[in-house]
Amino acid sequence: MKVKHIIALFLLGIFMTIIGALFKIQHWPYGSMILTVGSFTEGLAILLGIWKLLSTKKFKDFLNS
Repeated sequence: MKVKHIIALFLLGIFMTIIGALFKIQHWPYGSMILTVGSFTEGLAILLGIWKLLSTKKFKDFLNS
């Protein structure tokens, strides 16, 4: 997975979290579900970003120096 896809996934999660918070504030239906899905999407993007960072050879060389 390319870094730009991970960033897009993270931005999608942020957008969904903001929309979910708006739904919760306005007491509209499905606010909790949208907020939860957005938070899990952000978490997944963060985990994928960490995995991508740790699996890069240049990062391993940086850690060994």
